[in-house]
Amino acid sequence: METITSGTWTGQLGKGLAPRELEALLGVAQGLTAKEIARQMQITPGTVANRIENAMHKLGVHRRATLVAEAMKRQIISPLCIVLAGLMAMHSAMGDTDPVRRDRRAPERRTAEIRIIRKAESFDLHA
Repeated sequence: METITSGTWTGQLGKGLAPRELEALLGVAQGLTAKEIARQMQITPGTVANRIENAMHKLGVHRRATLVAEAMKRQIISPLCIVLAGLMAMHSAMGDTDPVRRDRRAPERRTAEIRIIRKAESFDLHA
């Protein structure tokens, strides 16, 4: 399946939206105005508004924010940060043997150790 990438978003073709509607939707997802999307797509702002309205009609929504949410729900678009998070998760799962990396202990364990040491010291004082 083909994809379109615009800014930090990717869109899947063949899932109900025309390519130009998908481009306009990706612009909306980036938070761009109709004029900014028109400059990117090299068309008029009125045409951008028509493309967005067509996409809203096809997905059955009435607002731009709902359009983006519905497109994400239907997996038509997705932010690239999800891909980055997946790569980071895969990297950490592979077992990082970096000697510079140091994990901190949980604070609960540390306080438990202090209590045990203090309890042991108090037994030494009473004996």
